[in-house]
Amino acid sequence: MRLLVTGGGGFLGQALCRGLVERGYEVISYNRGHYPALDALGVRQVQGDLADRDALIAAARGCEAVFHNAAKAGAWGSYDSYHQANVVGTDHVLAACRSHGIGKLVYTSTPSVTHRATHPVEGGSADSVPYGEGFKAPYATTKTIAEKVVLAANSPELATVALRPRLIWGVGDNQLLPRLVARAKAGRLRFVGDGHNKVDTTYIDNAAQAHFDAFDHLAPGAACAGRAYFISNGEPKTMRETLNGLLAAVGAPLVEKTLPFGAAYAIGAVCEGLWHALPLKGEPPMTRFLAEQLVTAHWYDMGPARRDFGYVPKVSFHEGLTRLKAACT
Repeated sequence: MRLLVTGGGGFLGQALCRGLVERGYEVISYNRGHYPALDALGVRQVQGDLADRDALIAAARGCEAVFHNAAKAGAWGSYDSYHQANVVGTDHVLAACRSHGIGKLVYTSTPSVTHRATHPVEGGSADSVPYGEGFKAPYATTKTIAEKVVLAANSPELATVALRPRLIWGVGDNQLLPRLVARAKAGRLRFVGDGHNKVDTTYIDNAAQAHFDAFDHLAPGAACAGRAYFISNGEPKTMRETLNGLLAAVGAPLVEKTLPFGAAYAIGAVCEGLWHALPLKGEPPMTRFLAEQLVTAHWYDMGPARRDFGYVPKVSFHEGLTRLKAACT
């Protein structure tokens, strides 16, 4: 079976490609760049942009399923740039599926689609937690639109499922951990609030495993078809335990200082104003959306994913830290 992975060069994308190759599939990755790591896996790479409908449709020719993992993430950027990648790009993935009669689409979403200011989510499932509103970040806004479109596309011809992995980390992370380490070493990392809010995270192997499990069970009329699922390690820990556990594993300074939510929110508002007005390069050190995320409890019920497609996290938080530490020594 030939499969298409969008964004196969990223952190999760490479884990998906690696796992699918190990399972004996022929994998094509649709990326904006070229990645030697994918060459080493024997993955055929097609360079292109999600906004290029014709190129994406051409890349999907001969495929029987799609893992749509590519997206514009991050905390800053124009709404149009997020819309083109996350909404228009997803429309093009669906067009590719319909053009070639592809029957399965596993979509990588995000828990951010349920974000509501500082409203906590404690043990919620996709059935009990509604979509968010009043988003202050184009990432959450556009991913919400895209997820709804994907789920609405579920049909007897195309079975779709949306997975919402929470804070993916682990060996090979080139996004979250490097940023945390850089800020910790510069003495610019703070807990927003007291750091005792509980949060879920997802070790990279577990995030990939959830995608494989969903793919294996996905079919027209399957329990998971047309539905969304939170994905995590299922081990909620305080923000202090989580952040300092990761920093300790890679030998970075631990965080002890705190910043009241009100101050963080105000700083985020000022930063957003400055970055809009000047504009400044890179991402602001704080945004209102980020302040809300950092101070709020976010942990989820893995029961639905276990029930509908057998997802059981195989790598514990502790084991993940052990692997991370070993990789850094």
